[in-house]
Amino acid sequence: MSSNKEAFLRLKQLIAHHDDLYYKQANPEIDDQAYDRLKSELEALLEKHPEFKDAQTTLSLVGDDRIDGFQSFKHRLPMLSLDNTYNKDDFFTFAQRLETQFSKETFQLTIEPKIDGVAVSITYESGVMTRALTRGNGTEGDDITQNVRLIQDLPHTIPQSSGFMEIRGEIYMRHDEFERINAIRKENGQDTYKNPRNLAAGTIKLLDFEEAQKRSLNIVTYGIGAFEPSSLFSTQQSIQEKLKDWGLPVLEKFWIAKDAEEAWTAIETLDQMRNRFTYPTDGAVIKVNDFSQQRRLGSTAKAPRYAIAYKFEAEKAETRLKDIQLQIGRTGAITPVAILEPVQLAGTTVSRATLHNEDEIKRKDIRIGDTVVVQKAGEIIPQILSVNLDKRKADAQVFCFSDHLKSLNIEAQRDSDGATWRITAKDDPIRRQRALMHFASRPAMDIENLGTAVIEQLIQIFAIKDPSDLYSLSKNDFLKLEKFKEKSANNLYQSIQSSKSQDLWRLIHGIGIPNVGKQAAKDLESEFQSLDRLQSASYSELIQIDGIGATMAESIRTWFDDTDNQFMLTQFKEQGLNMEAIKIESEEAQTLANKTFVITGKFESMTRDQAGALIEQYGGKVSSSVSAKTDYLVAGESAGSKLDKAQKLGVTIISDQELTQLIGGVS
Repeated sequence: MSSNKEAFLRLKQLIAHHDDLYYKQANPEIDDQAYDRLKSELEALLEKHPEFKDAQTTLSLVGDDRIDGFQSFKHRLPMLSLDNTYNKDDFFTFAQRLETQFSKETFQLTIEPKIDGVAVSITYESGVMTRALTRGNGTEGDDITQNVRLIQDLPHTIPQSSGFMEIRGEIYMRHDEFERINAIRKENGQDTYKNPRNLAAGTIKLLDFEEAQKRSLNIVTYGIGAFEPSSLFSTQQSIQEKLKDWGLPVLEKFWIAKDAEEAWTAIETLDQMRNRFTYPTDGAVIKVNDFSQQRRLGSTAKAPRYAIAYKFEAEKAETRLKDIQLQIGRTGAITPVAILEPVQLAGTTVSRATLHNEDEIKRKDIRIGDTVVVQKAGEIIPQILSVNLDKRKADAQVFCFSDHLKSLNIEAQRDSDGATWRITAKDDPIRRQRALMHFASRPAMDIENLGTAVIEQLIQIFAIKDPSDLYSLSKNDFLKLEKFKEKSANNLYQSIQSSKSQDLWRLIHGIGIPNVGKQAAKDLESEFQSLDRLQSASYSELIQIDGIGATMAESIRTWFDDTDNQFMLTQFKEQGLNMEAIKIESEEAQTLANKTFVITGKFESMTRDQAGALIEQYGGKVSSSVSAKTDYLVAGESAGSKLDKAQKLGVTIISDQELTQLIGGVS
């Protein structure tokens, strides 16, 4: 294989990897500029070797946010991406091309903020909102109408009595809402989200409607796709005016320039003021104002020739690295965090930055006391880009992760297959705290009144080692806690005692087996029906269960083989915790016995969680993936690839109404 072909395949695979992280998982690991460099490298290679190009490569250049569980529909007018530029010369080259094209006529440029959100196209027919789609692959997108209707500042009707139009915009999450959600997750012992854009992307794609209702999103509209009557708009300026007249949220600033110099002045002005906007802005969008001129310029396969995005350089600042501290997760994973001299960055004071892992510290040769360059590119917690070696002190010591752990008396070892260090000492107070927070969290045992501050006191005063110790405490013990009176002590005691009767899957999730989440815990409960049977299950038995892979099976087996964990389970049994799958003592309880269900799509009568609980209540098993072992697919609106797979395998497909009929009409 030629070196060019190898380079092409490497780039194609790498871009596909980052597309999946950005568009489908809303969890990117590189910034926009690094991503754009990869695409530019691929495009340059394709110019020299057009024989490499295929449909999949075109998709790699465009991106695709469609995921399973959603029904896709075509845009009447494609949603193209914009070509990006990061420097002034490239912008003026773009403007020069326009001047050459329109040498015998005048033209105007519009300049508007580029919002760092989730692109959406909302269709109104005769003034009524009928559908909202993601950008998808530009040609078709996922139907997210149900969640878009929750956006409070978006009108469901507009004063347009006839015709149709696709209104284009960006969905975003305000910083205060982002911080509110993260504060709740931190209190519940859950991992926090990285930044508002990622959380907005995840929220708009939530299939759990009840959870989506708990989060607040906003939208700003700026453009039009297909529209009728065709005489309604003639310029980009007229779109802005009409959107505002209709009561839609619009851009805070909008400039019209007669030439490139005037446009550049507007771009610089926007860069200075963007941190004051309510939405995150990472650049400027420059377009030819007149629609007839836009049509003459046309588009490439992925981007219009009449528009370009100028991406602002992420704001950077120099400051001193005062210390490197360690954060410990519920499974003992250790994450290094930089403690900085406070510095102003992107409108906020920054005093902490992520360091990711040991390898990142080594690669950048980061040392305590260094002057470091910090960047905030959409991240709430910024990142350290580099070290200013000219300002490094002669006595600066190389940071050794293992030595640092020893100095803190932390017993830990590095994962054999990764860069993460994990605590090996189970009695470490921070690890115990994180484990207890997870055990008490809503997705696990759901123990009310047991927050972080209370757990810290319980560990300090009563030397609690694991969750089983919670059940040995009395109401009088809780009176010893700071600010606790008779009522609060009784409430906490009752919450802990009540949790003894929780469903088995909650206990399986709560004990903190690495890699076992909520759905896996339910799958394990359904398969084994008791903690004793799960504890004695072999690796080969575990790996045969749908949704349980090799890594998870090994993790489960390792956890149950640990003698300390075995002792904790014995304590749970003696303290009276439920360790069996709860069954209804009636004939109806066995209506769905030995039947496996998969749930996909959206329902009017119930949420997906409610449908799953109903199936489990009447003896059925809920799986996350369709296979030959699946008996029924419960399919709602916007069912996606799971529906296709079920049809191919001949799985019986039913609606939510048919599900209730199947169990005898019980709701």
